Amino acid sequence: MHRITFILVLSVMVLGATLAQTSLTSGGKLKPEQAIIDIRHYTIDLNVDIDNKSIAGYAEIGFDLKQSTQTLLFDLVDSFNVRQVLVNGHKSEFKYENNAIRISTPMGLSPGKSLVKIIYDGKPHVARRPPWDDGFTWSQDSSGNPWIAVTAEGSGGKLYFPCKDHPSDEPDDGVDLIITVPKGLVVAGPGLLQSVKNKGNKSTFHWKTQYTINNYSIVFNVAKYKVVTRTYTSINGNKVPLQFYVLEQDASKAQHHLDVFERTIHEQEKYFGEYPWIKEKIAIAETPHLGMEHQTMNAYGNRFRYTKVGGEDYDWLLHHEFGHEWWGNKMTAKDWGDYWIHEGICSFGDALYTREFEGEKAYIKLFQQTSLRIRNNKPVVLGQDIDEESAYNDDIYSKGAFFMHTLCYVLSDSIFFPILRNFITDPKYTYDNLVCTDDVRNFFSKSSGIDLKPLFQMYLYTTDKLEVNVIRKGLNTYLVKLGNLDMTIPMEIVSDNGNQRLMLDERGIEIKSSTPPQIDPDMFYLKRVVME
Repeated sequence: MHRITFILVLSVMVLGATLAQTSLTSGGKLKPEQAIIDIRHYTIDLNVDIDNKSIAGYAEIGFDLKQSTQTLLFDLVDSFNVRQVLVNGHKSEFKYENNAIRISTPMGLSPGKSLVKIIYDGKPHVARRPPWDDGFTWSQDSSGNPWIAVTAEGSGGKLYFPCKDHPSDEPDDGVDLIITVPKGLVVAGPGLLQSVKNKGNKSTFHWKTQYTINNYSIVFNVAKYKVVTRTYTSINGNKVPLQFYVLEQDASKAQHHLDVFERTIHEQEKYFGEYPWIKEKIAIAETPHLGMEHQTMNAYGNRFRYTKVGGEDYDWLLHHEFGHEWWGNKMTAKDWGDYWIHEGICSFGDALYTREFEGEKAYIKLFQQTSLRIRNNKPVVLGQDIDEESAYNDDIYSKGAFFMHTLCYVLSDSIFFPILRNFITDPKYTYDNLVCTDDVRNFFSKSSGIDLKPLFQMYLYTTDKLEVNVIRKGLNTYLVKLGNLDMTIPMEIVSDNGNQRLMLDERGIEIKSSTPPQIDPDMFYLKRVVME
C-alpha cells in the first residue's frame, strides 16, 4: 500500500492542476507601481461574521519605498467594499477596480518607510473545491459547529486582505493576524498566539509571526478546536511546542497522530536540518479540505487515513505538507516559474521517507512507478514572470522529484545529501532571501565540482529524454554512448560482466558481452535507449 501513497500524492495534485485553478492567479509580471515597494509588515484585523459569511476590519501595510511616487498599488479581489484608505495617517483618494486598489498621493511620497491602512468589508470568495480552488470554506463539524478554512496558494493573500501579491516580496518583519469570532470557537493561525480577549459574545485571537512569511501562508482556520500540545526536541536539541488543533469530535485520535507526526519531523530534520521556525511552533489544524502548507500551522484534512511504512502508521499528506516548511516556506522561489523547487524537492523528500524506513529497493520501485506518471508535455520551468496558474502542472511534482532522484544518483549519496542539506540551511538562500532555479544549479555545481548545467537544462527546461545509443560493433562487442547530453554521467550497465556503474559520455565506451547490455535497469534516468 505505501508505494501507492507517493503516486496518490502526485495524482491528487495533478487533478487540482487540471480542474480547479482560478483566474485570480498570483504572480506574473511585477507591476511597476509595486516594484518600488518593499513590504515589511502586515497587520490584518478582521471580524468574521459566520452567519453572513462575511468579514470586516482593516489591513495595515508597512513598507519601504525605493523611490518617490504619487501612486501606490495593492491587490485585493473585487468582492469587498473599501471604506477608507489612510496613507501615513492621512485620508487618501483611491480607485478600487480590477482586483486592485490604486491610491493617489498628489503631494507624493518620499523614499523610506510608509504605512497604509485600508478599511474594508464584504464577502470573500468561496472556494469551490479547496484546496486547489482558493477562498473561504464555510463548513460545519459533525456536531453542527462552524468550521471555517482559508486557502490562498494559487490566488494569493489578495483573496481576503490587501497586499502586494507577488512571490518576490514577503513581509520581512512578519505579520500580526487579529481575528474575532463568536465566543466558543478557536482561531488557528501562523506564528505565536499573543492573546485571546473575550468581549461579550466575541473572542479575539492575536497571532504574530517573528519570521518572514509568504502571503499565501497568511491564513487562518476557525473551529471548535481542542488544542493538544506536547514538546518536541529538535535535531539541534531545541525545544518547540508541537500542537494539534483538532476538532473535539476527533480529540481521542490526537495523541497517536502526534506520534505519527513526530516520526515525520525526525525524518525530515535528518535530511533538511532543524525545523525552520524553532522560535515559534510546529502545528497542524484539522480542516474540511484535504490540506495545505501554511507556515507553522499546516492544514490537515486527511482524516487519519494511515498507510504502513516500515510497519508503522504513516500519513502521506501530513508528511508532504510538512516538507513545505523547508521547501516553499523556508526556501521560497522568487518567481512561480521556479515552482518545482517547492513541489519537486518536497515530493522527493516524501520518497526519502520510504527509503529511510523500507530501504533502497522500495525507494527505487517507487521512482520506477513515478516515471510512468510523468506527462512531459511541457517543460517544468517555463521561464520568468510566470503566474501561478501557468506554472502549476503535475510535472513540477513528479518530474521535479525524479530530477532530484537522478541528481542524487549522478553525484552519489555521499556528495548529494550533504549538498542538499547545506543548501536548505544556507542563510544566503533562505528566510528573507528568495531563490530561482539557477541558484539551485549553481550551488550543486559549485559544491560538487561538476558542471551540472546540461542535466538541469534537459530535465527542467525541455521535454527531452536522455538518449542512450547502443551500437553493435561485433559479435560480442557493443558501443554504448550518450546521444544528446554533453557531460559525463554514471550509468548502470548490466552485461556478462555483471551490474557495473560506468562513466558514460557522447564518445561512449565498449562493452564486451554475449548479450545486448541492459541500460539503467533500475531507472535512475528518464531515458530513451536506441539499439542499432
